[in-house]
Amino acid sequence: MADEKDRFGETMRLMERAQEDIYFAERDQELIAKLKGKLQPVGKQESKLRCPKCPGELETYTFEGFILDRCCGCGGIWMDKGELEGVVRKISRGPLGEWLDTLTAKT
Repeated sequence: MADEKDRFGETMRLMERAQEDIYFAERDQELIAKLKGKLQPVGKQESKLRCPKCPGELETYTFEGFILDRCCGCGGIWMDKGELEGVVRKISRGPLGEWLDTLTAKT
């Protein structure tokens, strides 16, 4: 009898973990979609750059003020030195950080 209760309790814990994983996977998908919406293509220009991963051509996009190269074939994003740190710094600052940036921006 004690084994039955324990098995049921373990099943409940596994179900709760599964529901939690599903919730966070959905939240991650929403955040990814929101960030993809901020990826804006730069005007169509002749790019002779090729993707380092596949034979696809790279297109230029802007994201949070940074210029990024995105592969048409595999969808990979390629950045120059320091761009990843800059994007992460800008995104993680939040609305107060953005407001401070606008106040201290040099025109």
